[in-house]
Amino acid sequence: MNIMAILGSSRRNGNTEYLVDRALSGVAFKKRFLLDYQINPIIDKRHTSEGFSKVDDDYERLFAEFMKQDIIIFATPLYWFGMSGQLKLFFDRWSQYMRDDKYDFKHLMSRKKAYVIVTGDNPNPKIAALPLIQQFQHIFTYTGVQFADYIIGQGNKPEEIKNDSFSLHTATSWNKEFTEVTKLK
Repeated sequence: MNIMAILGSSRRNGNTEYLVDRALSGVAFKKRFLLDYQINPIIDKRHTSEGFSKVDDDYERLFAEFMKQDIIIFATPLYWFGMSGQLKLFFDRWSQYMRDDKYDFKHLMSRKKAYVIVTGDNPNPKIAALPLIQQFQHIFTYTGVQFADYIIGQGNKPEEIKNDSFSLHTATSWNKEFTEVTKLK
């Protein structure tokens, strides 16, 4: 099983990354910080004869690597009650590839399993982030991705997530699952 964590955070070593690292401790995986990639928006040309134009950025390289993965962890802080802008751009670009003959998008996506990690501290992120979890569910349903589980962690300042015992426990149980799955490889 190939596992990739896609981090939409605008900083490193934050609470979101902490949960990712805990969930994948000792497991072979690829960690990709979207802040390391130039991902430009696209102009929607789905309904024109020319279709989408090529976009000159880093997305194609990242997307090709993403499509080879079996398990994906999408991780983002809760920004204004939604996902980070970097992660939203990552998803927006799927429109371009859904129609690209280079990828059998829906078929390959239907073979993926997704997990979501969201962290925040608006006074109760476990409630405030639920619409975002629903958004992920709709994205995965639309593209055929199996939505396995999610964590909504509470923490704002670095390392505050260490006080959220439920999120830590869930990340640890994910780790056991990922460890077992990668042993079967």
